[in-house]
Amino acid sequence: QVQLVESGGGLVQAGGSLRLSCAASGSIFGINSMGWYRQAAPGKQRALVARISSGGTYYVESVKGRFTISRDNAKNMMYLQMNGLKPEDTAVYYCNYRRGFSASNDYWGQGTQVTVSS
Repeated sequence: QVQLVESGGGLVQAGGSLRLSCAASGSIFGINSMGWYRQAAPGKQRALVARISSGGTYYVESVKGRFTISRDNAKNMMYLQMNGLKPEDTAVYYCNYRRGFSASNDYWGQGTQVTVSS
């Protein structure tokens, strides 16, 4: 099992910055990747924001140049630096850990709310 705890969400004005953190614990070993997803409203689909693995990073187009994903493997931590925030970035942000390459081996945190006011 893997446990994930997010922190760092909050309320910020448009153009501001936030840094999200995800602390991972448990059975973290082998080939894996981590990522950030967001859900804009209850009932809406959880959408990928960025992923990081030994192969590199991936960002969805809407956050490229504004968000930076990073990982500290020694501390079992993952981060998302969010700059130039926009109201459309408002969502609950979730930390994801994937063991191997299949989404059937995904673990999720409880989420942290990010609200961007205009």
